[in-house]
Parts: sequence; C-alpha cells; structure tokens
Amino acid sequence: MSRTILRGRVLSFVSEPQGMDDAGSYRYWEDGAITIETGKIIAVGDFVATDGAEIIDHRPHLILPGFIDTHLHYVQSQIMASYAGSLLEWLNTYTFVEEQKFSQQGHAEVVASAFYDELIRHGTTTAVAYCSSHPRSVDAFFGEAEKRNMLMVGGKVMMDRNAPEALCDTAQSSYDDTKMLIERWHGRGRGLYAISPRFAITSTPQQLEAARALVAEHPDCYVQTHLSENDAEISLSMQLYPNSPDYTGIYEDYGLLGPRTLLGHSIHLNHRETRVLAETGSVAVFCPTSNLFLGSGLFDRERLSKAGVRIGVATDIGGGTNFCMLRTLDEAYKILQLRGQRMNPFASFYMATLGNAGALSLEGTIGAIAPGNSADLIVLDAAATPAMALRKQTISSLAEELFLLQTLGDDRSIAEVYVAGARAKSVLSGLAAS
Repeated sequence: MSRTILRGRVLSFVSEPQGMDDAGSYRYWEDGAITIETGKIIAVGDFVATDGAEIIDHRPHLILPGFIDTHLHYVQSQIMASYAGSLLEWLNTYTFVEEQKFSQQGHAEVVASAFYDELIRHGTTTAVAYCSSHPRSVDAFFGEAEKRNMLMVGGKVMMDRNAPEALCDTAQSSYDDTKMLIERWHGRGRGLYAISPRFAITSTPQQLEAARALVAEHPDCYVQTHLSENDAEISLSMQLYPNSPDYTGIYEDYGLLGPRTLLGHSIHLNHRETRVLAETGSVAVFCPTSNLFLGSGLFDRERLSKAGVRIGVATDIGGGTNFCMLRTLDEAYKILQLRGQRMNPFASFYMATLGNAGALSLEGTIGAIAPGNSADLIVLDAAATPAMALRKQTISSLAEELFLLQTLGDDRSIAEVYVAGARAKSVLSGLAAS
C-alpha cells in the first residue's frame, strides 16, 4: 500500500483560539510531515526521512486543512458581480432569471464543472451549496463531486411561491423530488444532502410542512435556508407568517431548527431569536462579501458567540463576490472592525477550517490535520505576488504571515490542493495547459 509524505510547515487547529497568545489552540510544525495512505492522514509530526514513501517537499510553504465553505449557490456562478441595490432586487433581476437556465439539458453539467474548478483553484475542498429547483442541477452537482472525490453538501431548492412560474415547484413535488434525491445521493461516495427550503418568502406553509416531514424522515441530512439577511426580507416574511413571533420563529414553528441546520446571514436577530438558535444548536452563517455587496448589514459575531450560537463563515456565491476564502476572511475582518470586534488571524483560519467543520458536525472527518481525517489539504504561499513577497520580508511571526495571506492573498496564494490525498490544483493547471 503506497504512502505519501507531504513535507512543509504544518498548521492545524485543535480548538477555537481565544487570543493571539493562545498557542494551545493549534499545532504547528516548522518542518512537518503529513503521512497519507488511501486518502487518509495516518500520521503528522516532525519530518523524519522514511524509506518506501514518496516525499513531496512543499517547504517553505504552509500546509493547512482545506478550506470549508458553509453557504453558497453554485447555480449563481455566472451572475457574480451583477449590479443591484439590495437583496430582493438582485433576486428578481438576476438570480431567478439565471436559475431558470438549469432546466436546459447540459447546462447544469457545464456550470458544475466550472464551479468545481474554481473551488479547487481557491483552495476550497468542501462546500455547502444550494442547487436550483431542478433535480438535474442536483445530479450535476453531486455527479461532479463524485468524479473529483470531494466531500460536498447540497440540495434542491424548495420554492413554491413568489418566484417565476418556471422556477416554482409545489409542496408535494418538492417533497417527492427531495426524497428521491436524498435516496440517490446522500451518503453516496462523499456526498451529503441538505434539505433546502430557499427561505420563508418563497415557501408556503404547506411546503414548510413538507420540509418538516423530510427532516423527521431523514434526521441525518442537513437543513439549509436563509435568515434575517435584509430588512425588507424580514418585513415580507412576517407579513406572510403573521402568527410567528419573528423570522426565526417561522423555522422554529415548522421544526426546521437543530444542530444540522445552517442559517445563511443571520444578521438582524433579536434577543429571543439569538436564544433560540443557541438552544437548538443551529448554525448562523456569516457571509461577509455578499452582506457588503448587497448592503444587507454587519454580522454581530461577538454577540452571537457570547450567547452560545454556533457560527460558520462562507462566500455566498453569487451574491458573494469571490470564491476565495482568503478574500472572505479579509472582508469578515473589516466588518468586525466596524463592529469594534477585532478578529485575530488565528481565529480567522480556525473559522475557515476546523470551525466550519464543527459547524457541519464533521470534526474528526475534515477540518484538521490529524490521523483518521481525510487528506483534504492546501499549501499556502505567502509570497505569491510581488506585493506579498515585499511585505513578507518584514514578517517575523506565524500570526503576521497568516494575516498577510488573509489580507493580500488570493487564488495565486494557493500553491497546491490535495483532495483525499490526490493532487488537485496542479492537475487542473495541467489540463488547462494542454
């Protein structure tokens, strides 16, 4: 059985950093070795020459777990950077028009392939995605993930009102389609399914009842939806569900909250909503680039964290403006600066790796460089551009290097990507060259 050893500067987290000086929250090897066999990490530690193993030397670069993205829309890949003033305008002008294309034969496969190329280019090895309302978009999403042996989470959008007729399903058809897709894809290869009512505005009470039934029948699936992104969205949701106490209460009323529930945005939450999220173990997903792009608001990480709410971070393509988690962390830092909440670089990289794995209840599988985990890894080059190389000359600590990567890095900083121990980015580059 062949073994591969990746040599380099290795960094992995074991808990959430509580400050810049919390060295106990991570493990760092200046000259480290990650031993990989059949797609799994079997050992990590200081480098020692070993007979019979292929050694790939990535020094002086950093090796980290692959980035994890907890909220995006792969079907919106072609409407990134579309000009609009707010969420609902953006949805009606661009999103619903774009997603109708996924009824066309072959379109989903083309977009899915390009989408996965971009994830790999930017160092993301696991993502949680909304597909369109068309089952074929889900087949394309998971089919491409299976080809690449990537651990991915996704699901068909359930939406039966307040959208173009060509995009709408019904409460019954969304139940039937979702159930069929769960049976086809959940647990197949590395694929995991997310039951996906888009948000309260686009689902009738009957459809949310169907979602409730699916959750009860498939408790090991995820639930993903949107929550409190925009003031107008909140107002319309409450008009549609006047008997619920607040926006979070809508999902609470239909039994959709829980430890496997991912709630995109979660910006404008009152105290009751915050308490409910903490009590149910639901995950608030911070989407900084889309929140800034659409003018939705500033996520209050400190308040939610102190209340005990689990938090993820995500790109939210295509309202989000970059596939890159480095760019996403940079914008997250700036939002929190405006909130008076300073986020140190160790906390940033924790969020994008082990933190997001924890948000998905997948710690022990991905998100850390540890024996038994999947060998989903990235190699980071902090001198990838002339500006970065110039700045790096004055850097004297790991924290400064991480902050440089976060602030100035992009896809050029991702020197290599490994998916289940296999090279992915250099292979992608080779295909492009040929």
